[in-house]
Amino acid sequence: MISRAEAWDIVTEFTESESLRRHMLAVEAAMRAYASRTGEDPELWGVVGLLHDFDYERYPDVAVEGHPVVGSRILSERGLPEEVIQAILAHAEEITGVTPETPMQKTLVAVDELTGFIVAVTLVRPSKSILDVEVRSVRKKWKDKAFAAPVNRQEIEHAAEALGVPLEEHIAIVLNAMKEAAEPLGLVGESA
Repeated sequence: MISRAEAWDIVTEFTESESLRRHMLAVEAAMRAYASRTGEDPELWGVVGLLHDFDYERYPDVAVEGHPVVGSRILSERGLPEEVIQAILAHAEEITGVTPETPMQKTLVAVDELTGFIVAVTLVRPSKSILDVEVRSVRKKWKDKAFAAPVNRQEIEHAAEALGVPLEEHIAIVLNAMKEAAEPLGLVGESA
């Protein structure tokens, strides 16, 4: 198994963008929260969340010769476990053909875009602090289709359903995980 420190080294080797690094940290936090909640290994799930987009900056085309296929090859060459590689491939099923089947794979799909949506909700608040965000704030923006329009809400809803978790509860789990990681995510806000 790869350590979190080794995974972070891979992230920083391939990704210079602070916002993309923070996205991976947010997904890591959400994955760890779900692992703890379901009795799975938070270290393993956290590494999957941390590494899921490590190759995106260099290979931004979600394609057969782009993200995450190229990244999975790099991870394979570096000896990472097949379980990690398959989970990362499953978060782009339409390109990779890897259907999310395990709880870890399904969770990655369910939390990936939701973390970005929660960041967007946070950044439109006057405080810019995730600590001020509540589930109802997220739900209110959820209904506004013009807000964070690229986020595929239906995909998130379907993924939460595949986990057997009601959407409100899913949002709460991810939001609370991100609140606990507010500082590394740069979402403590301006008042702090």
